[in-house]
Amino acid sequence: MGFIFSKSMNESMKNQKEFMLMNARLQLERQLIMQSEMRERQMAMQIAWSREFLKYFGTFFGFAAISLTAGAIKRKKPAFLVPIVPLSFILTYQYDLGYGTLLERMKGEAEDILETEKSKLQLPRGMITFESIEKARKEQSIFFIDK
Repeated sequence: MGFIFSKSMNESMKNQKEFMLMNARLQLERQLIMQSEMRERQMAMQIAWSREFLKYFGTFFGFAAISLTAGAIKRKKPAFLVPIVPLSFILTYQYDLGYGTLLERMKGEAEDILETEKSKLQLPRGMITFESIEKARKEQSIFFIDK
């Protein structure tokens, strides 16, 4: 009788273990999907912000370019055209970010860094561990008794 009960208990524990493992995998998969969704939404917001900023900055740049060109012609001083140069760099950057290939180039550069320059990505003192967190918590805690 004890053997049958023990065998049944072992089978039940095995099934419970498999269920817990499957549940943990499912939870991890959901977390990864959620993180990916959040990243995609943040990137979409960044691109949308850049496109919206480009509309306003493009209008400002157009007015500034026309005004500065008119002033340079009217006063016969080409120095009035100098501010157009840095403003055009900003306009070009924003256009590239919103409608161009800047994000793809940044992604490629990031992948290259991950593959070839791993040492630049390491944290000072290495990876954070549970022990290091506990040590810091114990040092900072005024309620911890086992100091």
